Amino acid sequence: MWLRTECDFAFSVSVPTPFILMLRPRSGVNQWVARESYTLSPSVPAVEFTDIYGNLCQRLIAPVGHFSIQTSADIMTADHIDTCAGAPFVEVQHLPNDVLTYLLPSRYCESDRFVEMAQEIVAEVAPGYDQVARIEQWIRENVRFNPSTILFQVSAIEVNQVREGVCRDLAHLGIALCRGLCIPARMVVGFLHELEPMDFHAWFEAYVGGRWYTFDATQSSPRGGRVTVAYGHDAADVAIFNQFGPSLYPELMRVRVTKLADTLE
Repeated sequence: MWLRTECDFAFSVSVPTPFILMLRPRSGVNQWVARESYTLSPSVPAVEFTDIYGNLCQRLIAPVGHFSIQTSADIMTADHIDTCAGAPFVEVQHLPNDVLTYLLPSRYCESDRFVEMAQEIVAEVAPGYDQVARIEQWIRENVRFNPSTILFQVSAIEVNQVREGVCRDLAHLGIALCRGLCIPARMVVGFLHELEPMDFHAWFEAYVGGRWYTFDATQSSPRGGRVTVAYGHDAADVAIFNQFGPSLYPELMRVRVTKLADTLE
């Protein structure tokens, strides 16, 4: 399916402020970026670099006054996600080198604190994909997805305690539980077609059966129409924007995802 993703940010800047943005999706196995626009107002010099996870990042200094960012992209992506019940657990000694890092505890995913809980959740479930599917189901049934929660920057331990959170919180808990079983898991941030309420979205991927599979406890069933912007250990690695200096919050943040015709002219 073809999707158009758009986002608008506006800031009121009191002093020149360095930003690192992560707003550009990249083409890959699961998506193809056919067209992009990226507008900074006022126009300022920006430098793009690729971080250690392969994410496209933009570095700039926002000037004093009104500063806005507008992006748009037309992307071909799958209208479904792959599932593979029974895909086997990959023993740690056989994991690819670049996957090993996603076994480790991280800032928001204290996986070393979830070993026993994870084992209880997946008791008598075949190792691998089926364990991750059970974790996803458990989160969906036991943790409330609440886009209006007042919780902010909480870790997997805190999400498990309060049993509610936004999409990134549910993803953090899923990642921590998977890593507690020695299943590599990583955070994904991007867009989801027909998400309610519309916003940037987060989910997680787990490495089983020799590849990454998508899991999203905020949705009642597997859904495609996803556009990936960034991967990382957790939300600390995939922030849509980081600013350095006096705290700045967007005066405007708007996200749109529109389904396009099957072919682009």
